[in-house]
This record gives sequence, structure tokens and C-alpha cells, in this order.
Amino acid sequence: MSTLFIADLHLDDSRPHITSLFEHYLASDEVRRAQALYILGDLVEAWIGDDDDDDLPQRIARATRAVRDAGIPVYFMVGNRDFLLGEAFAERAGFTLLDDGTVHDLYGTPTLLMHGDALCTDDVAYQAVRRNVRTPEWKAQILSMPLEARRAFAAKAREDSRAHTGSTQETIMDVNAAAVAQAMHDAGTLHLIHGHTHRPAVHHFDLDGQAAERIVLGDWYDQGSVLQIGPESRELKALRE
Repeated sequence: MSTLFIADLHLDDSRPHITSLFEHYLASDEVRRAQALYILGDLVEAWIGDDDDDDLPQRIARATRAVRDAGIPVYFMVGNRDFLLGEAFAERAGFTLLDDGTVHDLYGTPTLLMHGDALCTDDVAYQAVRRNVRTPEWKAQILSMPLEARRAFAAKAREDSRAHTGSTQETIMDVNAAAVAQAMHDAGTLHLIHGHTHRPAVHHFDLDGQAAERIVLGDWYDQGSVLQIGPESRELKALRE
């Protein structure tokens, strides 16, 4: 039995093969034999609210609810693309919502779970936007808009994000080592799993004189990416249709 982690799927109608890969994977024996499934943010390219009546959110909910109905817990943590996802959709999808920065015990190892964007502190412009859009007032204002206005707003936000990414050094958009160390120190753990940076890897380093580990999940733009953790193993692997 193992525990599975995915993040940064960025599901979108423009890449239907990735949505199909997601559905097929969630219906696979590997998932249905798992102890739990964790989705650490950016499940979709843009989440405009739990009342979105497009087909994609309904497909996602059917796929994840089937996993939950099979007896496998599905934990979900919002990312920077889906931070408007709330309790209503979580109920339909069978999600147990997690706060960013939750610590879960994985086979006797306390592990800090994050989306990862909060660790990219060198990207000062992004962090300023992040603080603004996470306020209850900002979210309430956006969710009060008609669906079509929210879709237009999300499309503009994606354009702005691409422009920012294209004009910012990659090192600035990666995690800051001091921010990683501080988050792990505050959580009292030597193990961290996160996504967001789209740079799948297992990093080993020294933290307060002890051996520490940071695992970065991959994105699903061209293929799937899964972290599989068991009592004595951990494997980052790619999925293809």
C-alpha cells in the first residue's frame, strides 16, 4: 500500500488528453489500492468559483468522488490557480481540504505539505499579488461577479501570469532556501513535499545539523507526474497515456 501525491495538473479544455489521463489514472488499480491521494494545488488552469457550470469541473468531481467512494481519502490543498475553490465543490468532489503548511504523518515520518508558492519569496511582485488576492474581501468581490465576467477576468490573469513568467529570471521564481528552512523549522519537520515550481526532484540538505529532504512534484502539462510513497520507498514517476 502506498500514498500518492500529485500537483500542478493545470487541467484545461485546451489540453483534453491531460484531463483524460487524469481520469484514467484515478480509475487505475494503483489509485484504488492506495492508502490516500493528495492533490497539492493547481488542479486546474483557473478556478472561477464552485458554481462554474462548465463540463470540466463536473468531470473532475466525478473522478475524485469515485476515488473517495472507493474508500480512499482524497486530500486537497489549494494553489495559486485554484485558491477560490471552496467547501461546496469539495463536498461534491469528495475532498478533505487541507491548509497550506499542513503536517501529516507518512509511515512514521512527519512531513510538511505545501503548494510551494509561498516559498518563492524572491519573487516580490508575485508575493504582493498573492497577499492581495487571498483576502476574504478580494475573493468575495470576485465571486460576486457573473460567471462570464469571471471567465474574462481569469483569462486576463493568465495572460498577465505568462507575461510575468516570461520576463522574470527562473531563479527568482524558484523557492528560496531560507524560506524553505524557516517553514520546515516552524513545522518541526525534516521532510517537505510541495509543487508549484514544476521542477520535479528530490533534494537532500542539512537543516539545523540534521539530514533533511525536500521533494518537488512535477506538473502535468505534457505528461502526468506522481509521487508514490510507501513505508520503505518513495518514487517520482511520469505517467503517459
